[in-house]
Amino acid sequence: MVMGLGSGSGSDPNSESNGWVRARGLAMKSLVLIGGVLLVKRLTKSTTRWDHAKIVAQLLTGEKFSKEQASRDPDNYFNIRMLTCPAAEMVDGSKVLYFEQAFWRTPQKPFRQRFYMVKPCPKELKCDVEVGSYAIRDAEEYKNFCDRSKDQRPLPEEVIGVGFEPRWLDGATVPLSHAASFLLFFSILDIAEHLTTIHLKRCDRGKRCLYEGSTPPGGFPNSWNGATYCTSELAILKNNETHTWDRGYDDAGNQVWGVKEGPYEFKPAPASSVSELFSPLNLPPLQSMEKRIEGYERRNSSEDWASGGNLHGIRFSFSALITMGARARKCH
Repeated sequence: MVMGLGSGSGSDPNSESNGWVRARGLAMKSLVLIGGVLLVKRLTKSTTRWDHAKIVAQLLTGEKFSKEQASRDPDNYFNIRMLTCPAAEMVDGSKVLYFEQAFWRTPQKPFRQRFYMVKPCPKELKCDVEVGSYAIRDAEEYKNFCDRSKDQRPLPEEVIGVGFEPRWLDGATVPLSHAASFLLFFSILDIAEHLTTIHLKRCDRGKRCLYEGSTPPGGFPNSWNGATYCTSELAILKNNETHTWDRGYDDAGNQVWGVKEGPYEFKPAPASSVSELFSPLNLPPLQSMEKRIEGYERRNSSEDWASGGNLHGIRFSFSALITMGARARKCH
């Protein structure tokens, strides 16, 4: 009886202790969770526009191929090698990259060569990074720039103008006034022609991309193959893929060049894949490639050869195709 009365009228000290421990544990977990959220928020806010520009320049750099896409859809895409590397750095921190594209079996013969200027977007625009594209006037001088040793490349001051002293991205900076950056911008126009500017934004959480963007509404003037303007889209994915989509339109809004099915998808190739890519076993004879091109010509579409199509059924040899791509004033 005593034991029965005692257990009914008293309280268990062990139970109270366990309850307090659980409550304290929940409180600590809540504080850690709130602290983590605040830390992530703070880190996100602390990423400056210049940080974004630096990240984009790094992600664009490297050797990538559209091999998988060409295997998946050979009727619309070629296996193209895209190679990008640092060329110079402006005094204000803007990165100048050299970019070229070539067919995978002739990497030494690029059909497209560009300078990219990567810098933060102007504050009045709702974007993070601005990527300007410039067609190189003396393309032969810069051909295979990334594949050369540094002592065989044009000097950085030759890239963005004689009379200034920019730096290699891994070199020492020569201090200049900030006003000189405006002159540096205009000096690059002496050796390259501005084509387009793409405005990139940081992708929302949950998306595959890190950055994505396009040219402004209305694109940029372009007169190639009957076009009056062109547009470019660029996306940088989390797995280091780069997607590009360039298209030209006439006055009526009809697409007159560029792939219609979707963007080109460039993926980094492992070292083993690159060596296999150029293996003699994987090199089709030139005749088979020309037959493939003739097959495209019979389709009589209006897609640009360099972007994976033909030109209104006009026949071009493989060598003429490369020359045409190098000379054409393109959007990207």
